[in-house]
Amino acid sequence: MAILIRKSLAVAGLVLFAASAIGQQPATSTSSDANAVTEQVLVVRGAKVYPISGPPIEKGVLVVRGKKIEAVGAEGSVNVPADARVVDASGQVLMPGIVDTHSHVGIMGTPPPGGMGDVNEGSGPVQPQLRALDAINPADPSIRIATSGGVTTANIMPGSGNVIGGQTAYVKLRGATIEEMLIPGSLGGMKMANGENPKHYARRNLAPMTRMEEAALARSTYNKAEEYKRKWDDYNKQVAAGSKDAKQPERDLGMEALVQVLDGKRIVQHHTHRADDIMTVLRIADEYHYRVVLHHGTEAYLVADEIAKRHVPVSVIMIDSPGGKLEAINYDMRGAGILEKAGVKVAIHTDDNINNSRFILREAGLAVGGGMSEEGALRALTINGAEMLDLGNRVGTLEKGKDADFILLSGPPFSVYTNVLQTWIEGEKVFDRSNPADLHYATGGFNVADRYPKLKPTAVGGAQ
Repeated sequence: MAILIRKSLAVAGLVLFAASAIGQQPATSTSSDANAVTEQVLVVRGAKVYPISGPPIEKGVLVVRGKKIEAVGAEGSVNVPADARVVDASGQVLMPGIVDTHSHVGIMGTPPPGGMGDVNEGSGPVQPQLRALDAINPADPSIRIATSGGVTTANIMPGSGNVIGGQTAYVKLRGATIEEMLIPGSLGGMKMANGENPKHYARRNLAPMTRMEEAALARSTYNKAEEYKRKWDDYNKQVAAGSKDAKQPERDLGMEALVQVLDGKRIVQHHTHRADDIMTVLRIADEYHYRVVLHHGTEAYLVADEIAKRHVPVSVIMIDSPGGKLEAINYDMRGAGILEKAGVKVAIHTDDNINNSRFILREAGLAVGGGMSEEGALRALTINGAEMLDLGNRVGTLEKGKDADFILLSGPPFSVYTNVLQTWIEGEKVFDRSNPADLHYATGGFNVADRYPKLKPTAVGGAQ
C-alpha cells in the first residue's frame, strides 16, 4: 500500500530511500567512461554443469563478469575472454547455489544461547511488526556452516512459536552487516504458524490454547489489516482530491506489513504439519486472497490435490530419523515425490538448526530415495525455492544476467560421497574446502579447532 502522507512527506521519502538502499553494493562499470572500473572476468571450465534451466552439460564453461553470469554452455561453444581468470574444474560438478527457503541461521545462535537465541518473541502470539533482520548476527558461525553446505541464499525466519511471528529476511550469506546480506528490492516474507507450536501460551493461561483460537487470531488480525488498508486508501483519496480536512490515520507498523501481505507484496511463509492444519492455512488464504507457501507440510502428501489445484508451493524438510514431534507422526519419505507427481512446486529446506545446513544436499538425496525425480530434487534446491521467495529472476539457475551464485561439487549431487568443494556468491568465493579454516565449518570442527595444543615439531622435523 502506497501511503501518501501530506504532513509527513519528507519522513516518508526518507523511509522509501532507506528501503531502496538496503543491501546495495557499490556498482562496477563497464562503460567507456575513463574512470570506469574494469570488471573481473572468471571462467570455470571442465565441470559437468547443471544449469537447471536446461539439460546437464557434460563438459561445460561458465563465464562470470563481475557479479553476474555472462555465459554458460558446452566447451567450444562459449567465448573465453583472453584476460579471464580460469578455474579448471575438470571432474567436478557445477550447479547453482542452493536456496534455503526456511532457515534460522544467524538468528537462533550457534550453539543456541539459552536454547533459542532471538528466534521467538514470547510476549504475545501476534507479532507482524517484528523483523528478523533486527536480530540476525552476520558473524554467527551458522552462516559459514551454511555456505560450506552450498547454501548461498536463505530465507531467515522468526520461529514458529506465534500465530504471526514477524517479517522474514531474504539474504545472501555474505557480508559483515545485515545491510550487506539483504537482497536489494526484497521485502521478505511474513512468518505464520499453526498446529502445536503456538499453543505454548496455554502454559501461561493465555490464548491460543486450541487450533480454533489460532485460526480465529489469524482471521481477526487480517480483518484489522483490511480495515487499516481501507482507512489509508480513503485518506489518500481525499489527499489526492485536494481535501484540506483529510485526517491522517495513526500508523501501525504491524498492520503496514500485513497490508503488504494483502497487496501481494509479501508472501506468507507458513509453518504447518498435519493435513487438517494445512487445510486451515489454505482456507484462510482463500478468504483473504494472499500468497502462501506451506512449510514442512509433513502430511501435505495426504491433501496433494487440494494444494495443487490452488497452485500453492510446499517447502518440505526431509529427515531420516522421524520422532519427537507428535503432529509429524505420519511423516513419509515419499511425501516430496507424491507432491511432485501431483504437480505441486516443491522446495527443500533445512529449518537450521533442525537439519544442519551442511547436509541439505543429503536431504535432497533422501527425497530422491523416496521417489522424487533427480531433476525435481535439483529444482527443489534451486529455482523452486528462488521462486517461492520472488527471487527467480536473480538466482536459482545458471543463466546469462543472473547473479553469479554457484557451487562446485566433488561428484554427483546426491551421492553420500560428494563434498561441496567451493561456494561462490556474486562472483566471490565464500567457501573453499581446501582452506583448513573453511574445512572446520564443513566438518563441524570449528567448535574445537583451538581447544587442543598444537603438536610440537621433533628434532628431525616430525611431530610428537
